[in-house]
Amino acid sequence: MTAFAQPRVVVVGDLMLDQLIVGDARRISPEAPIPVVSFGSETFVPGGAGNVARALVSLGASADLFGVMGDDSGAGQLRATLAQYHLPTNGLIVEPARPTTLKTRITAQRQQIVRLDRETNRPLARATQEALITACCSALRGAAAVIVTDYAKGCVDQRLVDVVLQEAQQFNVPVCIDPKPGHPLAFHGCALLTPNRREAFELAGLPDPGATADPSRDPALLAAIAQIQRTHHAASLLVTLSEQGLLLVEGQQPPHHVPTVARQVYDVTGAGDTVIATFVLARAAGASSAEAAAIANLAAGIVVGKTGTAAATPEELLHWIEHTR
Repeated sequence: MTAFAQPRVVVVGDLMLDQLIVGDARRISPEAPIPVVSFGSETFVPGGAGNVARALVSLGASADLFGVMGDDSGAGQLRATLAQYHLPTNGLIVEPARPTTLKTRITAQRQQIVRLDRETNRPLARATQEALITACCSALRGAAAVIVTDYAKGCVDQRLVDVVLQEAQQFNVPVCIDPKPGHPLAFHGCALLTPNRREAFELAGLPDPGATADPSRDPALLAAIAQIQRTHHAASLLVTLSEQGLLLVEGQQPPHHVPTVARQVYDVTGAGDTVIATFVLARAAGASSAEAAAIANLAAGIVVGKTGTAAATPEELLHWIEHTR
């Protein structure tokens, strides 16, 4: 795990601010059949691309973070929150007419009651897009990898993907993408795609008949993966499968299933961010793809056992590795 401290990873994509309000719900409102939550505490954490960067830094690596925010109170809170988690803010591009994406989750008794999203998914202004691409590409030299995080909020588009793939190739930097199928893009030449099961079927344009007991022998899932490989030519696919763990498909090699290790699930928020960040770091540190998938699976198991958008630490990973042998 000490090798995690070496790589520098470029992260670009949709930036978010996650607000978690925790309270106590003991009664139903007389105004509507909804719980009344007595306020207890409020925390802010980075979301989206910010959460990927947080996961990297939590594991001891360094991250260059690039994204877009508005010129509003949410932007100020986002800057402060990123600084709190020792994440850089010099790669943030401001678009004044755009709201900073803010997701507010209210929980009681460790159960999420409601989520309120304040956001837009309109495309970036051309000047904003060019500033973002220029800033991101200036950090590629010497990077261990690039992670593109698409939440379909307007930051990631085909031009950004194309330029990043082209520029990264010049420096032999692998580009790893967390895609959003509702926002169809082409990813020809990327090193890694990390869809979940639903996203994999959407990317393939195929119906999902439901999971089988063994993902590595699931004909529908394997057909969807084969279609994604034909369309996007990604070197590797790492499909997150919730309670079934992960399925790694690399080139023409047989599918490799990594069963879940989550002991108790409280919140799946940000688990996919943890998977891609941990996998990329493990590969950069010299692990094989199968080893990296196993480590990423462990990290995901840690974060889903926490409330809200969370991150794993090297100490937690080492503890889990020692107790799952």
